[in-house]
Amino acid sequence: MPDPATNPTPDSAASDSTSGASAPKSATVPTAGAPDASTTKPAHTIRIADEFGTAKRNLPPAKILLIAIAGVLIAFGITAFFERAKPQGGGSLDTVAAADLSGQNSVLVALTFTLRNTGKKSLWVHDVQGSLVTASGTMTGDAVSAIDFDRYYQAFPALKENSLSALSPEDKLQPGEEIRRTIMVSFPVTLDAFNQRKSVSVVVQPYDQPVPITLTR
Repeated sequence: MPDPATNPTPDSAASDSTSGASAPKSATVPTAGAPDASTTKPAHTIRIADEFGTAKRNLPPAKILLIAIAGVLIAFGITAFFERAKPQGGGSLDTVAAADLSGQNSVLVALTFTLRNTGKKSLWVHDVQGSLVTASGTMTGDAVSAIDFDRYYQAFPALKENSLSALSPEDKLQPGEEIRRTIMVSFPVTLDAFNQRKSVSVVVQPYDQPVPITLTR
C-alpha cells in the first residue's frame, strides 16, 4: 500500500516560491540636496575683458580725442609764447662815432646809448659787446676797458664827441632805473665798409639772464 504523500512543510514551500520568482529591482532614491541633472543650467562664464573694459568700450571716439589733444597743444603754445624768455631791459642806441685805425684795416667805434632796467629786480651787467652787420656778414667785438678811454680820446678826438662815461661789467641798475653810457669797440673792417654797414648794436648781457639786451641802430 503506497505511503500517503507527504505534505510539504511551510518552510519548504516558502523556499520554492522564493526561488521561482525573480527579485524586484530596487528603485533609485534621489539624494537630498543633489541637483537634478535634467534641470541643471550651465554655469555663467565671467569675461575678464568685460570686467576690466577695453579701449573700444572706455575711450571716447577718435574725433573727440583728437580735438581734445589739439586744444591742449594750443593752450600749451599760447602759454609758452607769453612766458618765453625776454630781455630784462631796453633802451636805445643814440650816437655812433668811428675812427680809422691806420694801417690795421680796422675801425674803433664809440657807441653811446640809453639803458633802462624794465625788470622787477636789479640788473647786474655781466659783459658788454658791440655787434656789426655788413654786406660781408656779422661780427662782434668786446668793449674796451674803461681805463683806456682817455688814451683813445687823445689819439682820436672825434670819438669823444657826445661820449659819456663807460658802461663796465659789474655795473648795477635798480628796477626802473635808466642810465646813459658809452662803450668803445674795434671791428676788423675799413672805415668805408663801416659807413656802409647795415646795422650796429650794443649788446649787454646781464647776470642770470638767458637773453641779452640789444640796442641797435
